[in-house]
Amino acid sequence: MDSNTRKIIVGISVGDINGIGIEIILKTFEDKRTLDFCTPVLFASNRLVSYHKKNLKLNNNIYAINSIDKIAHDKINLMNSWRDEVKIELGKITDAGGKFAYKSLEAATDALKNNHVDILLTAPISKENIQSEEFNFPGHTEYLEENLEGKSLMILMTDKLRVGLITGHIPISKVAERITPELIKEKVEIMYTSLKQDFGITKPKIAILGLNPHCGDNGLIGNEDNTVIRPTIAEIKESGKLVFGPYAADGFFGSETYNQFDGVLAMYHDQGLAPFKALSFGNGVNFTAGLNKVRTSPDHGTGFDIAGKNKANPSSFKEALFTSLQIFKNRKEYAELTKNVLKVK
Repeated sequence: MDSNTRKIIVGISVGDINGIGIEIILKTFEDKRTLDFCTPVLFASNRLVSYHKKNLKLNNNIYAINSIDKIAHDKINLMNSWRDEVKIELGKITDAGGKFAYKSLEAATDALKNNHVDILLTAPISKENIQSEEFNFPGHTEYLEENLEGKSLMILMTDKLRVGLITGHIPISKVAERITPELIKEKVEIMYTSLKQDFGITKPKIAILGLNPHCGDNGLIGNEDNTVIRPTIAEIKESGKLVFGPYAADGFFGSETYNQFDGVLAMYHDQGLAPFKALSFGNGVNFTAGLNKVRTSPDHGTGFDIAGKNKANPSSFKEALFTSLQIFKNRKEYAELTKNVLKVK
């Protein structure tokens, strides 16, 4: 099939084998109409997926392949990525759970790097048990930045709200020292570019949250907002970008000021993601902006407490799938529109 007419190929890592990853994947593709929009390729093993299917009494028709060039575009493909006997202990954090979550992620990422799949969709991992000599990262975002091209920005998003993180998976005690003019400028540039090429927004409007409570109250509760953040925002504005702030996070979210912006940059993880998940949990998408490839995931974790009980809701994973397809199309269209732009001498 010609590359311009074939469906988008979505590589899927299955996450922790003892969690809800395979359940939400299979439930997402229960509706066969989903295959009209893309060709899914799961990176796992036939035995593992068959175990989950049987346990959950799901009837997905899985097409097992041993070579990536055997993909069938009208089926749910399963690329056998290992032949090991795997002990599955649903709901438990085990060494095997982390080991094979990494094997799935590694295989899917390699396929992405080699253009065998177009998009990467990741099911949740346990950051605790996936750690090893091969995977020494706080999460997916940092691993993918190491293995792909570009600088990453974690964005949690819905149709109406996009929250990016200036610092990600680091201890709260390290946040203030990491906030520099250079880092703020880097993250603003990534979000600005992503809003244009990935979401089709011609002139993005970005809000930046403050670091300290009440943005420091003019130095009464810390000086970083006045000495680092405000001057940096003013400098970025001079380049013509519509960047505003800093805003105190509590009032910003409480008054729904976020509705006035295309994107929001939070200074640290929970400052941005706690309100985001309170507003959108179960319908949000985690998108890794800034890289040369598209990657999304659901906005929740491994769900060990409900693993194997047929209780997992696939809504966020389904949103992640369709979001990735739209971003891929938007990015391709943007590249076409800008590749022959006339340069003014």
